[in-house]
Amino acid sequence: MHRYSKLSFLAIVVFTCGAAAYAARKGAESDVLVTSKARIPLTQAIMAAERHANGKAIRAEYEHASLGWAYAVAVASGGKVLDVRVDPDSGTVVSSREDKADRDERD
Repeated sequence: MHRYSKLSFLAIVVFTCGAAAYAARKGAESDVLVTSKARIPLTQAIMAAERHANGKAIRAEYEHASLGWAYAVAVASGGKVLDVRVDPDSGTVVSSREDKADRDERD
């Protein structure tokens, strides 16, 4: 019986690792498909956000929100962090607001 429990445990571990690898690969494929629909590259969105906020980008991602897909760029400027959303088709800044969560983490 002890031998079978070791084999069962090993089978579960192998299956779990395989399932996790498959899910990660599917997630990466989905990210590639979604971002390929943006007309401007991430680097251009970052430059637009940095110019708008007069600062330096500290993180950026392509995300879906209630208003649709946009580049979300966090920009450090003047001792605060601004969340800048950039339109993925035109490259223009569509919104900008102070990120209160980043401010609270620094305090």
